Amino acid sequence: MTHIDKVIQYAEQCCKARGSRLTMKRKRVLAGLIQSNKALSVYELIDFCKEHYGESIPAMSVYRILEFLEDEHLVHKLNLANKYVACAHISSDHAHGFPQFLICRKCGKVKEINVEPSAIADLQTTVQAAGFKLVSPKLEMNCLCDDCVAHAA
Repeated sequence: MTHIDKVIQYAEQCCKARGSRLTMKRKRVLAGLIQSNKALSVYELIDFCKEHYGESIPAMSVYRILEFLEDEHLVHKLNLANKYVACAHISSDHAHGFPQFLICRKCGKVKEINVEPSAIADLQTTVQAAGFKLVSPKLEMNCLCDDCVAHAA
């Protein structure tokens, strides 16, 4: 069994435990995100499913699938790129922290890391002092990955 199969199997068990179902189309979209080391758009996922499974999934269906996967905490939407990435912690048993996404602006590679709760608390205090309410602690940062930095040198 491959790494991707194991992650999909774990995701399927999580959905079942919450009373939902990971259908074949949902599995295929999730597999596309797991296989990629970068965020993918809806249309890139449509192309992935057509190329790997010979299946054309309409864009509206992919949007609904991604909404389901996001609600199940299996994927994250990256607002800066308007793309999606598989959660890096799908098959981990520990509680998920506050995700931070490092996004390479050159190659599109994405790395999910957790932010310390104390950093989020400090940020929330600063936001409140500025007269705002923090709605989501998710952070997305434009970066350059080490590979792109090395190629630029």
